[in-house]
Amino acid sequence: MPSWIPRWNRLPRWGKILYALAGVAVLVAAGVYGVPALQKPDTCHNGIEKIGVECIGVDGAGYDFGTPEISAVAKAISEENERIANQPHVTVAMMLPLQSDAAGLRRQMRSDLQGAYLGQRQANSGEGQMPRIRLVLANPGRNYGHQDKVVSTLLDMAESDKHKLRTVTGFNLTLDATEEAVERLTENGVPVLASRISGDGIANVDGEKQRFPGLARIIPTNGNAAEALANFNGERGRENARTVLVHDTRPDAYVESLASAFRGIEETGPAGPADMTFESPGIDEAGSTGSQFEQIANNICGSAADTVYFAGRTLHLRVFALTLAKQTCADRHFTLVSGSDAASLRQAMSEKDWAQMRGEDGGAKVTVQYAAPAHPAAWDTALAAWTKQWKATHDREPTANELPHYLAEPKAALDALNDLIKSTSTAGTDLGATPNLEDSRTMLVYDGLVTIGTALHEVQDNDAEQAPSLTDVRQEWSKLQSVHRVRGTSGLICLTSGGNPYDKPVAVVELNPGQGVRGTLKFVGLGWPTGKAQPKNCVIPSGTS
Repeated sequence: MPSWIPRWNRLPRWGKILYALAGVAVLVAAGVYGVPALQKPDTCHNGIEKIGVECIGVDGAGYDFGTPEISAVAKAISEENERIANQPHVTVAMMLPLQSDAAGLRRQMRSDLQGAYLGQRQANSGEGQMPRIRLVLANPGRNYGHQDKVVSTLLDMAESDKHKLRTVTGFNLTLDATEEAVERLTENGVPVLASRISGDGIANVDGEKQRFPGLARIIPTNGNAAEALANFNGERGRENARTVLVHDTRPDAYVESLASAFRGIEETGPAGPADMTFESPGIDEAGSTGSQFEQIANNICGSAADTVYFAGRTLHLRVFALTLAKQTCADRHFTLVSGSDAASLRQAMSEKDWAQMRGEDGGAKVTVQYAAPAHPAAWDTALAAWTKQWKATHDREPTANELPHYLAEPKAALDALNDLIKSTSTAGTDLGATPNLEDSRTMLVYDGLVTIGTALHEVQDNDAEQAPSLTDVRQEWSKLQSVHRVRGTSGLICLTSGGNPYDKPVAVVELNPGQGVRGTLKFVGLGWPTGKAQPKNCVIPSGTS
């Protein structure tokens, strides 16, 4: 039978009968239920589908997804998109949840988008920097629950000559749904640059077949961060008798990865207390964790441990820190060590919380230490310490050329970001609030957009009219090292063949209740996953990739 004959007419007789009956059923349902089967889905905005109370989809025209905190920065991004609309450009999607009932999470979204806007502006600066970046916001819903719909839209945009989507970035939570989104995008040839997910499970293993072909990361994995913390702390981080691991048993890729990383720290000395576990109901739900923590804290007080490795989310870390501070072993000081998610802890602390973490003498009962992916005080502090040591052995100030590149270049990048923030404010561009770099979000997302811009410009081959292909961008990640390293505000970004940042430092930060009404967030030093700073010019050693 010719192929042009309608599909239903190619069915056998019994098949035609079933086909007809199915059609009647649809029409009956439409008549009885008010035509729901024929209705278009509810929308929040042009192209944005309403699913329950969430607004799911992709937009680059200033829509704020019903979140007032991001209205101003979403508008700023749309204005930049309009500015470069008539210049050669490609599309980059920023994918992360953009709605929440929690004020703290909405402020974090604003910080992420401020970094995205500033990175877009930086990548779009300069006469010869082509193609320009058109930035769109992609909301996959709470905990990436509707990522499949958004990924389908992004895949269509990657094939579209109009949109020319070339990279997807963002990804602020290590979850199974995040992993599924990254896997599907990369399987379909769309490059992904993950700026804020630290779970070891969403990373390629260098030297092995890539599970996520075209994935690049600019943040150390939990495993690398744990090694960096252990190297920074020296023996305190390895004397097992004084440490104990407390971890959440709820399935959560970030938590599982962090617990595994802490277990992997090579210990010395006698065995300490066994792991202590709790189970939370969700990322931003406390549930019965308070009562569980009471028992865990009692057991810790009865042991010799003074350092607690905590593998859990920020909300639960806060509850645990306050619970531990209430214990009767008041003569003990505890240090809680956690991962990159703890960078949001300070925003969640109230004055009452700070007071509870202080002892009667005003000193700290509990100090929280974590491996932040970046901190604005890192480079000035580290350079001052390096210079002091240099002067002690050389009897003079170092010249600019003698400063270590792994400190001087990130400092210059951070200075440029601060200048951009000032010029943006002077120009009257409203970002909703002055960017606060202390939680590292703005810095990391900014670095991600700068890295994407660097890759796009490197593959352009002076042909500004021809947009780079998906393959061009995908293959460029591993070339961003040595001479082509990216000078990030969070450190030098030198990508391996698997798209991993080689020996990317972590900023070891301490949250201390201190003597005042509110506690302090203090940068205390840099931790290096390999135990030493990146090599000269960030040349990745043989055998690494």
